[in-house]
Amino acid sequence: MNNTRSQTLILHTCCAPCLIGSKPVIETTDMNLDITCFWYNPNIHPQSEYKARRNALIDYTSKNNIKLIVQDYYGLVEFAKNVIDNLENRCEYCYETRLKETAKYASEHGFDMFSTTLLVSPYQNHEKLKETGEKYASEFNVKFFYADFRVNFRQGQKNARENSVYMQKYCGCIFSEERRKKDKIENK
Repeated sequence: MNNTRSQTLILHTCCAPCLIGSKPVIETTDMNLDITCFWYNPNIHPQSEYKARRNALIDYTSKNNIKLIVQDYYGLVEFAKNVIDNLENRCEYCYETRLKETAKYASEHGFDMFSTTLLVSPYQNHEKLKETGEKYASEFNVKFFYADFRVNFRQGQKNARENSVYMQKYCGCIFSEERRKKDKIENK
């Protein structure tokens, strides 16, 4: 009989498809993890997209008996003010904002560690995510759980489609939406 206490992990969750892709990697670690998802994504725009992703995550976690904390904050004005002068580095602002809030929540609520589903995307800067996670782990005295979740990205996307989970078409911010639309027009 194993009396080892579960370690608690709060998982910043950007969307249900990325959660679907991340979970298998987390669950195959040697650790006995008790996972709670954490919705905090003030970068996602427009508001209809923000709500669609949030509601899809709420629905998915509810149906799959996964704990979820929703910190509901739609922050278009604050996001725009902080990235407008440096649009090429806007992703770093998003990493900083979301991981800082997750680490802070983890520390204040007694979680052993934190991580993010952003690590499932091959389109994200993993080194910057890891660096940012470790920075806030140190600041808030809580461990950052890093694993390369990208190995399950395609399977996570496939599983989301098969289960009719809402799938977004761009990363999240209004500028990534603009880039997607511009690329679509240019590639016609």
